[in-house]
Amino acid sequence: MGKLARKVAIVGAGMSKFGRLFPLKRNPDLWIDAWMAALKTVDNGIEPKDIDACYVGNYSSDLFNHQGHLGPQMANLVGLTPKPAPRFEGACASSGIALRQAIIAIASGIHDVIAVAGVECMNELPTSLVTDALATASDVLFEYPAGATFPGLYATVASAHFHKFGTTAEDLMRVGIKNHINGKENPFAQMQSSIKDMMEKKKVKLESQGREVPDWKDEFDYLKSSSNPMIASPLRLFDCSLVTDGAACVFLAAADVAKNFTDTPIWIAGTGQGSASLSLHDRDSLTSFIATREASRQAYQMAGMKPKDIQIAEVHDCFTIAEILAMEDLGFYEKGKAVDAIKNKESYRDGDLPINTSGGLKSKGHPVGATGAAQAVEIFKQMRGIAERNRQVKFDVERALTHNLGGSGGTCVVTVYQK
Repeated sequence: MGKLARKVAIVGAGMSKFGRLFPLKRNPDLWIDAWMAALKTVDNGIEPKDIDACYVGNYSSDLFNHQGHLGPQMANLVGLTPKPAPRFEGACASSGIALRQAIIAIASGIHDVIAVAGVECMNELPTSLVTDALATASDVLFEYPAGATFPGLYATVASAHFHKFGTTAEDLMRVGIKNHINGKENPFAQMQSSIKDMMEKKKVKLESQGREVPDWKDEFDYLKSSSNPMIASPLRLFDCSLVTDGAACVFLAAADVAKNFTDTPIWIAGTGQGSASLSLHDRDSLTSFIATREASRQAYQMAGMKPKDIQIAEVHDCFTIAEILAMEDLGFYEKGKAVDAIKNKESYRDGDLPINTSGGLKSKGHPVGATGAAQAVEIFKQMRGIAERNRQVKFDVERALTHNLGGSGGTCVVTVYQK
C-alpha cells in the first residue's frame, strides 16, 4: 500500500441536524443544511466555482424515497452542475466510500477540490418497510428469507462473542450509556439525552400518571426493564441504532490549493477499504469482521501508523456489539479485551482513547448513507478544537480515525487523519 500521489486535506465539514425530520425535511433540504453548515467552517470561504465535482454517498433513495439518480440532483441544488456528480452505494458505508473515492480522485490529479455529500431520508417509510429496505444490504438468497434481519444478524454476532469471550449484556449496555452521554452534548444528535436522563424522565411520567414508579437504582436497572424491550436476544432496544434522516458535507482539497481555503487543514494520512461475504453463514468467524481488518491494515500502512498512534476514533456502532468488534478489529485492543476497556472508561471522552465523541450511531443517529461523511465531520471538529458544547476532548488531537461499516460487515472503509 503506497502513499497518496498528492496530499489531500479536509478544508471544511458540516452536517444537518439528525433525527426524525420527514416530512418537514427531505433529501434536498437535509443536503442544503449540511452544505451551509460546512461553508461556515471554511476559514477563507469556498464557492461552487472552486469545486470540481460532487461525490454523493447514498444507500437507497430509490427504496426510501422512490428517487434514483440522486447525484445530479444534489449537485444542482448547490450550483455544481454540469460538473461530475457520481453516486456511491455500499449500504451503511456509502458516504465512507464516496469520501475514499474523492480522496483517490484528488490524489490522482483528476480533480483539485471535491464536495463529498452523504445523505439519507429514511422516515418517509414506516419502520416495517425501513427494515425491509435495509435488508436488501444483507444476503437475500439465504439469510433474509429465513427471517434474518440486521438486528437478528448482529444478535448472532453478539451471541458468538458472548460464548467465546464471556461478554455480557451489561457490557453492551455500557457502550450505549457512554454514547448517550456523548450524544447529549451534540446539538446535531437525534437523541440528546443520557440513559440516566431518560430513566428519570420515565419515573416522573409514571408518577404524574399515578402509576407505580419502579425502584431503578441506576441505568442498568432501567436497561434491564420492560422500558428496554428485547429486539433479538441478546440485543435490546437501546442496543440498536436509530431510523434517522440527515446529511453531511465534507470539502476535500489537494495540498497545493488547500491553503487557499484554510490555514489549518486536516490531512488525510491513510485510507483503506475491505470486503467480505454478505452471508454470516459463509464466514470463518462471527466474532471478527475481516473487512475491518483489511481496511485498517491498508489505512495504517499508507499512514505509516499503528493502532497505538490513534488518539480518537469514530467507529460504526450500528449495534452496541459492533463498537466492541470495531475496537478489537482495528487493533486498539486484543480480542475479548475491549469490554474491559469500556468498563474502565478508557473509551469515554476523558479516557485514554475516546470513541464516538459524537454520540455514535447509537445516539447521534444513523441515516445510513450519511454516516461515513458525518463521522469525518466529527473528527474534523475535534481536530480543529471546535466541537460544540461539552464534548471537545481535553487534549490536542494530532491523529484520528473513522471506521464506516456496510451491512453486517460486507464492506468497510477506514480513514486515518493527521494534522
